[in-house]
Amino acid sequence: MALEEMKVAIASILDEIAKRPADRHVLQEQLREKIAEFEAMGMPVPEDFAKLMDDLGDDDADDLFDNMPV
Repeated sequence: MALEEMKVAIASILDEIAKRPADRHVLQEQLREKIAEFEAMGMPVPEDFAKLMDDLGDDDADDLFDNMPV
């Protein structure tokens, strides 16, 4: 898959996350897979996508504490 096609696919997943926040975890996994394709092809992951993945990882860590008693 060409670089531009991969960027379009990632942008599409990001749009879906915005439209369907309830399905965010499933869509995040798809996003991680696309970014892993960048790495597998030996291409550097664009900085904005790498930052996004870090931000999403931080959200996942926060989710662990959502149901904890205070």
